Amino acid sequence: MVSLTIPGERDALITPAQQGHSSVHVQIRHLNKRYPSQAQDALKAIDLQVKRGEIFGIIGRSGAGKSTLIRCLNRLENPTQGSVVIDGIDLGQLSASELVEWRRRTGMIFQHFNLLSAKTVRENIELPLKVAGVPAAQRRNKVDELLALVGLEERQHAWPAQLSGGQKQRVGIARALVHDPELLLCDEATSALDPETTRSILALLKKINQQRHITIVLITHEMDVVHDLCHQVAVIDQGEIIERGPVWQVYSDPKQETTRQLLNPQFGTLPEALQTLLSPTRQRQDSRVLVRLRYNGQGAQPDLAMISLRVPGSLTLIYSAVEWVERKPTGQLLLLLDAQHEAAQVYDLLATQADQLEVAGYVTGY
Repeated sequence: MVSLTIPGERDALITPAQQGHSSVHVQIRHLNKRYPSQAQDALKAIDLQVKRGEIFGIIGRSGAGKSTLIRCLNRLENPTQGSVVIDGIDLGQLSASELVEWRRRTGMIFQHFNLLSAKTVRENIELPLKVAGVPAAQRRNKVDELLALVGLEERQHAWPAQLSGGQKQRVGIARALVHDPELLLCDEATSALDPETTRSILALLKKINQQRHITIVLITHEMDVVHDLCHQVAVIDQGEIIERGPVWQVYSDPKQETTRQLLNPQFGTLPEALQTLLSPTRQRQDSRVLVRLRYNGQGAQPDLAMISLRVPGSLTLIYSAVEWVERKPTGQLLLLLDAQHEAAQVYDLLATQADQLEVAGYVTGY
């Protein structure tokens, strides 16, 4: 994989909508959840903060506890212990009627759309407003506004069966916004979509975050969703948060093996064709040193021109996966140096050209 992401391009898209607002919007404190039929907790001592205006991703494998956690955020599940405080309101202290009213002000996007097949696009979006008793003229204006936002004006009278997966999800997003929520919860919102459609839905969520200053909390098992959309990420494994931080930091320098497998599965691997040719010592005179240069936002730049100036002789780029996340280069380069170089020289030659430098060994016959 070779990334051509331009420095600052992605950052311009995902900068939090309200730079001056850093107040805590969602506070999860010591949250535990155990189902009656289970011997172990589904969630264990979860502590998280989500700031207002952030897009916060929670990533983990299937069965890690992601869906349970997001269902605790809107009280579809009651925690066994701990609390969820949103905008200073402890959801556990709300009565049934207060909880219904609170949910109306909190948007929820589901993986499988949950559209009513007997209602048109327009009617599906309008339904929550009808249930809430909003006057007809006000409903009409709101639905018109949301159809324009999600780009479905021309499909407003279509039935769900006539829509693509991406269009169905756009209806779901519009429906989640009918009550002008300040918080949007997304439950695997793109996992049923193809990659191209996923990108369009992520772009729409970015626009909503920026234009409407909505805090978004999403769960996913897809690395690209976290990388392209989120400001902060938490990794959940077997019901516990094992890692958290800014996306650029967690993505570029994952501390846990689970995180490496989810976010950057090739973090510690070499291309298979190289592995069979690699040895720890020089086998022949023409054997070449294989070097891995890692970038994790600490200041080094993946500048091939500067590297070639510092390292005489031929230089072969074997693998490149470097992207700019919040104006910080993250990823790695694999380089084969000229046969004249010894492994011991490499650290002196390239010490300032990467945040982490590793000599993998000698490659013969490549």
